[in-house]
Amino acid sequence: MDFLTLFVIYLCCVLATVALLCACSGRKEGFLARSVSGASQILSSVIPAQLRSATHRALHRLFHTRSCLFVGLHVTLQAAVYGEYTWEVFVYCWELQFPLLLLLLPYLLLAGNVGCFLLCSRADPGIITKSNHASLVEIYAYDGVLFQNGILCPTCNVEKPARSKHCSFCGVCVQRFDHHCVWVNNCIGAFNVRYFLLYLFTLTATAATVAIVTTALLVQVVLLSDMMHGSYIDDQGQERAVELLFLIQHLFLTFPRIVFMLGFVLLLTLILGAYCCFSLYLAFTNQTSNEWYKSRRDGCSHHPTLRPPDRRVAYKNIYSKGVWMNLKEIFKPPTALERKKK
Repeated sequence: MDFLTLFVIYLCCVLATVALLCACSGRKEGFLARSVSGASQILSSVIPAQLRSATHRALHRLFHTRSCLFVGLHVTLQAAVYGEYTWEVFVYCWELQFPLLLLLLPYLLLAGNVGCFLLCSRADPGIITKSNHASLVEIYAYDGVLFQNGILCPTCNVEKPARSKHCSFCGVCVQRFDHHCVWVNNCIGAFNVRYFLLYLFTLTATAATVAIVTTALLVQVVLLSDMMHGSYIDDQGQERAVELLFLIQHLFLTFPRIVFMLGFVLLLTLILGAYCCFSLYLAFTNQTSNEWYKSRRDGCSHHPTLRPPDRRVAYKNIYSKGVWMNLKEIFKPPTALERKKK
């Protein structure tokens, strides 16, 4: 097995792990924090203190400070996929006379994805400053459950507007805070959530298109070789008809890098597709990831000692105004003046 194959296997494992972890990156106490804490407790008895300290600092810098590491990983993954697609899949499909538009579609989607990525990463997510604080406070009403009036941010020393949150990565408060996305190295807030949704959808469509074209290529190869009607000799010397498992093994041995890339983009499509569905649900209901998580944590109460442990506070989303208006709010964020007119 060559170096490129091993490298692709490694990237598949890294992406699968990191993508699942980053889906929870907007949570204060998410899956990653609990996993690291549990692992630290188990390994604390066998790992030297200096090594534990160095590992803790590395993890903190990686997952709790703003860094371009994941942006670099993002570019590396896309370059690996498109390199394999261009040098093998595209060439084979061209020889088999696939439609040119179908072969060029992944590149068109890539161009759109790069544009959305740049907009999302460079746009102001809605950073709250002393100059715009007064106007941002007027945009959303406090619901009295998730967002309380008069709460000060201890870091920024300003009253937190409704639906805002302090980002520990960037060190600022963000209007209509959704989460901090390490893949674009920026917060997702009121003024760039539309770019993030477009980025997410184009990335999912890109992975799905590459997977479809690659699958079509392998199916065409099988059909042209008439392999399904053939037979093989097993380890016991008996002749058997070609089965699916044997077919996959044969394709893997014949086109190892293509099969690995297909597995990679299929996994990516499933993960991103599920996250797209979740993001659409949040958009249709006018919720953020932060609000969705907070509404399900501790019964929506910031003062759990003031209520009986067997009672949960019913949360009502006061910000939803119907699917169309909710989508309109994402692509055209409201201002304080518009709210006063209503």
